Amino acid sequence: MDYFKKLQELLKTEREEDRKSYQALTESTSVQDRRAGGLAWYPIAIRGSEMSRGDYLTVEVERTTHHDIPHQLRSGVSAVLFSNHDRSRHQQEGVIAWVGDNRLKITLRTDELPEWADDGKLGIDLLFDDNSYDEMQNALKQAIALADDNKAGRLVRVLTGQATPNFRTDVAPVHIPSLNHSQNEAVNKILQACDVAVVHGPPGTGKTTTLVQAIKALIQQEPQQVLVVAPSNAAVDLLSEKLAEQGLNVLRVGNPARVSERLLSLTLERKMQGHSSLKEVSRLRKQANEFRNMAHKYKRNFGKAEREQRKALFDEARKIIKEVENIEQYVIEDVVAKAQVITATPVGSNHYTVKNLKYRTVIIDEAGQALEPACWIPILKGEKVILAGDHCQLPPTIKSNEAAAAGLATTLLEKVVALYPEAVVLLEEQYRMHATIMGYSSNVFYNDRLRAHASVAAHLLYDNDTPLAFIDTAGCGFDEKTDGTSTTNPEEAAFLFRHLEIMTNALAPHYTPENFPTVAIISPYRQQIEVLKEQLAHYPALQPYKGRITINTIDSFQGQERDMVYISMTRSNTENKIGFLSDIRRMNVAMTRARKKLVIIGDSGTLSQLPFYADFIAYAEAQNSYQSAWEYAE
Repeated sequence: MDYFKKLQELLKTEREEDRKSYQALTESTSVQDRRAGGLAWYPIAIRGSEMSRGDYLTVEVERTTHHDIPHQLRSGVSAVLFSNHDRSRHQQEGVIAWVGDNRLKITLRTDELPEWADDGKLGIDLLFDDNSYDEMQNALKQAIALADDNKAGRLVRVLTGQATPNFRTDVAPVHIPSLNHSQNEAVNKILQACDVAVVHGPPGTGKTTTLVQAIKALIQQEPQQVLVVAPSNAAVDLLSEKLAEQGLNVLRVGNPARVSERLLSLTLERKMQGHSSLKEVSRLRKQANEFRNMAHKYKRNFGKAEREQRKALFDEARKIIKEVENIEQYVIEDVVAKAQVITATPVGSNHYTVKNLKYRTVIIDEAGQALEPACWIPILKGEKVILAGDHCQLPPTIKSNEAAAAGLATTLLEKVVALYPEAVVLLEEQYRMHATIMGYSSNVFYNDRLRAHASVAAHLLYDNDTPLAFIDTAGCGFDEKTDGTSTTNPEEAAFLFRHLEIMTNALAPHYTPENFPTVAIISPYRQQIEVLKEQLAHYPALQPYKGRITINTIDSFQGQERDMVYISMTRSNTENKIGFLSDIRRMNVAMTRARKKLVIIGDSGTLSQLPFYADFIAYAEAQNSYQSAWEYAE
């Protein structure tokens, strides 16, 4: 089918670009740089090892320093154990089996630890993630084969526009008192769908709440196992937690990003620990490890009798491990069978423990951020799919501009919304923003259909404050600075902090430093974020509130909210270049993080080249929210 062949080609282009940028990042960098970039743990100490499936060795390691550095080491990804004494010769590849707080288990493709592992100076490096690309390509291959199957291929044909979705008319509508009208409408659309339904959730409209209630209703309608996936571990965690709070039996496959006790209790490993059959497994494992340790006492260059004894001990250990595998398999199947909801990332839904399961319903949350090829991994396991997300917010991250321009940037969510408007329910009531903050986004992205709930429509930081301000720096000489590909605007950053100081003085009579409103300072430019972080330290009046202030890029705030949001637009030049400020979906995310006050600082002369910003400035003027930075001149 040409549809999937094109996706396969685009994915191939993306994989090559991703590999190239990964190699550029790792080949010429020191272990310290790789650690800082989240690609390595170094130094580490080995805390234990045991035999595992297929004669492999699983080693538990702990990172002994630099605990605060975020990292990308995740269950299921390829990694390498190395010694920094002689990196070129002393390394052993494997797959990460489990990640805890500062510990992880790596399954090495060997049956014993290499001798250099005693040398110290050990580390773990992430390898390029071929596994995810392989899984996506395999799913596309399967979809091609399925498309012609009359019954099994129906969902494939619907999602690619070859067949029309059906909706049941014999389902009695449900009404859930805790949900508003459009949320109830979304739940009913999900219950009626035979093939596909879409929950379009703009910022603050309670998409997660709606999905959780819909999943409960699906299980009540027809006892079933539901597969729920999302492209990020954080989104999977959020849904897992909310579903468990509703009393559902949730199995979280893969490793949580947030390692809270509540989330760990949902993982397969923790659920297996509580299983009655696992006592026998511990005893057998201990026995196998004893045989293995005895075998290691015989060095390989001993005589014939010793070699035979060594072999016999290893054989006995392997036999026991085989028995362990059989018991574990039974326990896994038992735990999986009892789960009502299985949660994972799209690639995680193909984890060996759940790989062959089929579902009546598959739900893909944050589908606006998911690459289409990744979506096909879970879709092929289901009879119907529910897509939830907002294609007017952040798109998926794509490394190859060529693949993005040729269609990889268009998500399955966008395609289905365009194909089948009858399958889409827009959540229309938002519970985050003051009506004025919401107004422009609602007009541009949601056909003016968003409403602010009464609890937030008029909420302010204090009486007589204004919820919106556009502060125009035109004519102030706050010119952007460019250095290679990075763009900064130090004067605009300094102005932002002066304005925030004025705000803190106005807020001081109403709040203590402990309950001070939360503040986000956002810029689309990573280098400007560094400038802002560095400058904050030079404002003594802001230091008491430092714990309430977060400075970061737009992408890092997706799904979050703050009482007050500042956006430093950064661009200000005589050529009227705005670069990727033209990505208005990204700006939609930035503008809709604020609950009670939104302050946007930028140069109207530069920004107005794009109608989106010209219209926003006109909107601010109409709301009496336009100011010039000159008004604040000292």
